[in-house]
Amino acid sequence: MSIMARIRERTAAERSAPAPSRAADHKKENSFHELKVKIHFRLLNLLDLTRLAEAEESVLQEDLRRGIEIILAEENLALTLPERERLCKEIRDEILGYGPLEPLLHDHDIGDILVNCFDQVYVERRGKLERSPIRFTDNSHLLKIIEKIATGVGRRVDESCPMVDARLPDGSRVNAIIPPLALDGPSLSIRKFAKDPIRVNHLVEFGSITPEIAQVMEAIVQARLNILISGGTGTGKTTFLNVLSSFIPNDERIITIEDSAELQLQQEHIVRLETRPPNLEGMGEITQRDLVRNALRMRPDRVILGEVRQGEALDMLQAMNTGHDGSLATIHANSPRDALTRLETMVSMAGLNIPDKAIRHQIASAIDVVIQLARLSDGSRKCMGIHEIVGMEGDMITMQEIFAYKMMGLTDDRKVRGKFITTGIRPKFMARLEAMGINLPANVFRESL
Repeated sequence: MSIMARIRERTAAERSAPAPSRAADHKKENSFHELKVKIHFRLLNLLDLTRLAEAEESVLQEDLRRGIEIILAEENLALTLPERERLCKEIRDEILGYGPLEPLLHDHDIGDILVNCFDQVYVERRGKLERSPIRFTDNSHLLKIIEKIATGVGRRVDESCPMVDARLPDGSRVNAIIPPLALDGPSLSIRKFAKDPIRVNHLVEFGSITPEIAQVMEAIVQARLNILISGGTGTGKTTFLNVLSSFIPNDERIITIEDSAELQLQQEHIVRLETRPPNLEGMGEITQRDLVRNALRMRPDRVILGEVRQGEALDMLQAMNTGHDGSLATIHANSPRDALTRLETMVSMAGLNIPDKAIRHQIASAIDVVIQLARLSDGSRKCMGIHEIVGMEGDMITMQEIFAYKMMGLTDDRKVRGKFITTGIRPKFMARLEAMGINLPANVFRESL
């Protein structure tokens, strides 16, 4: 046999060798899941669940361990100590928590949990997606967890209502979709939020903004400029909105409006409003537009709209143009120009047949600043630019760029290289800042070399 033939034979043997091990591991894991389901159902009859829900952690662990020992003895099953500990933990998670999701929810490095189907779970860690070894027993198991999440916030999910938006007790945002709309079984997406809210100094440390940009952001919020935060999915719009809101003085009354409450404002004087889906008869829906209209009757100093989606854009612009300045909102868009175009489209969804030019005049007079965010190829999130809306030229809204992030390629380890630049333009809003006694360093807008 030639040397090359031996190499090929050895390589083929090495490639095929792990297969039996993987198959054995898979079989062992399935057996463990079957055992867990069997013991779980036996425990439901054996233990007092109301007592467990109120018990301390140590008492809960002891009760579960004792119940598991009884069942294992009756079934004449022998498990190692690590297997018993794992069994106890996973059954506790099933009874009092969200089953296999629990370890992912407690992992602070994870930002998103994406369940494509019962045996395919992905997580986003530091901006990058990776597959998790976590799995559910089957689609029925995953569906039960989704139903538990939905019922916890008074929502429902079934064949008549196969999509649901909800939130977890810690504020994490949840979206679920089930068959017949999801062809491969129930699908679940969870956007987690930091236990401790991210502050402006963290954004500077992460390299998302510079100290100079942070100074300008603080100034424009305190000067009550109307700000629109634009960006794609997962670019950090809500995080940025939280940071900007931290600059609002404590003596102002803030009203927040969201589809699913996820903002983490730190001020005391806050009224949080959340939309409501229709009931089983299709009645009782409360939309963001309803909430915006109602908020204006509640004597707000600031109105914060979690995300502009539909016709509430018109009511928001009218509020900004009639004395409710200092408002903040986010919108899904890939550039500041796209953001304004989308805003115009949403205003037209209000159904009032307003001429396009009149809508653009409303936008130009209402919005002062557009902040554009992006998530780059290495997973990092950046403020790509701050644009000031300066008025109209003919039928076009005119803007000028104040700050920008300039990408300059990739490093050897595939990290994005770039730098923040200042365009050298002195924004028109500086007159407003100075009139309100807000002073910025003289060189903050000096053009970058």
